[in-house]
Amino acid sequence: MGYKPHPNPVASEQRGLRHQTILLIVNPLSSGPRLQSGQMNLWTPEAMDVTSGPVLLDELLAQVPDRRAVFLIAPREGLPYIGRTSLLRRRLTRLLGERSRPSRFLNLRTVVSRIEYRLTASWLETSLVFYEIARSCFPEHYLRLMKLRLPPYVKVILSNPFPRSQVTSRLGSSQAVYYGPFRTRAAADQFEAKFLDLFQMRRCHQDLAPAPGHPGCIYGEMNMCLRPCQQVVGREEYASEVDRVVQFLSTGGHSLLDTAARARSRASDELDFEEAARWHKQIERIEAVLRLRDDLACDLDRLCGVAVTSSVVAGCVELWFVLQGCWQPPVRLVVEAVGERAVSLDERLRAAVSSLVPPKLTNRERQEHLALLARWYYSSSRDGEWLAFGSPAALPYRKLVRAVSRTAANPPIH
Repeated sequence: MGYKPHPNPVASEQRGLRHQTILLIVNPLSSGPRLQSGQMNLWTPEAMDVTSGPVLLDELLAQVPDRRAVFLIAPREGLPYIGRTSLLRRRLTRLLGERSRPSRFLNLRTVVSRIEYRLTASWLETSLVFYEIARSCFPEHYLRLMKLRLPPYVKVILSNPFPRSQVTSRLGSSQAVYYGPFRTRAAADQFEAKFLDLFQMRRCHQDLAPAPGHPGCIYGEMNMCLRPCQQVVGREEYASEVDRVVQFLSTGGHSLLDTAARARSRASDELDFEEAARWHKQIERIEAVLRLRDDLACDLDRLCGVAVTSSVVAGCVELWFVLQGCWQPPVRLVVEAVGERAVSLDERLRAAVSSLVPPKLTNRERQEHLALLARWYYSSSRDGEWLAFGSPAALPYRKLVRAVSRTAANPPIH
């Protein structure tokens, strides 16, 4: 019976691979998949041509390192097979080894033409490499193959004449402020409901046609909305309240928290203890809302950070920078200084950061990058260290140097 590649060759193999961290790739058409916009050129594989016969294939498999990697197997005809594993040689032997009797497990020994693989040293690296390869080989359904869930955000829709908020998992092209990503939609819903209690922005979702006879809603009756629908306030006054909301999100709550703290201190200095107690309760309300945020949640335009992970090269670490929610190509940092002039780790880090340029990605590519970040960061099996900062100019170099030193002192066990 001839080999008929499954229309979705990766999906069946992804079951049970949640904890595996190697990806292997075989491309039947060229030496490597074609890169698309938004990709980081991570695919620099070791290639093996196995068209000479099964004897050579067995010899090549014996030389493959038994480490985590990313892989693709290219048949002579049909779609490639991609996957990931923590033990590359064992995985390839299972897929390409000779079998003495029929088995229900997939075997590509008789149809393989080329094997390529890239060793990886962390789950983050594996995830990003796998994303790049899956997107190149299966542009129509790579998200489904990866089982990549888009995380939710709290969105303030500024393009509406009377802006409102909503929870969404998509980044649009219209004017808006996005706050996230959150771990779950329930967490985003809870944060939206609680932070709106601090303001009087509307919560209704319909497009307003303000009129004095508008029936309004319960929030207006409870003085939790400025009631623009009933023309109680004009568009400019309502816009000033929306500006307060945007400032609250973009400053991580400090626009309200710092103002309340100053008012409490002033009332205390004037011995107006009742007023100070009232402001103290307001501060507690604001802090309770801020505690509902997930760790990564912030204004997406200020979502910057760096993941420090191990490297496949001994004595090195990989720096994976995120600027405005978009992954940058990795920076491989040699921990031990080399050359005639010993350059400090701090100086080399500053040189690496100075060369960073925010990438220009489409909204779709950006939300996929954010999904990869959220999947890695919120995972219970997260490896490496994450250091957040508002902008490259605000990067805490001393903390980054310590993170690099800790990662280098604990290399992965192969």
